[in-house]
Amino acid sequence: MAHPDPADDEAPLRVVVDLNLCQGYAQCCYAAPDAFVLRGHEILFYNPAPLAGQRGAIERAVQACPVRAIRIQAGADEGDVP
Repeated sequence: MAHPDPADDEAPLRVVVDLNLCQGYAQCCYAAPDAFVLRGHEILFYNPAPLAGQRGAIERAVQACPVRAIRIQAGADEGDVP
């Protein structure tokens, strides 16, 4: 039986934000302030590959976005296509 690899907990996620949908409501910034920052009126900065330890906050940000502009993909190397 394989044991879980502790390194998997630190594997990066893949976060995708559709900046054409984003309206700058900043709900993601409140839900995950370490992952999303709004500068100016509508300039969103985010880490597209945060550590897995941030997954809970990122998931809250996904749910908080009123226009559903944020999504989490399984991993950058799994061939996911938006």
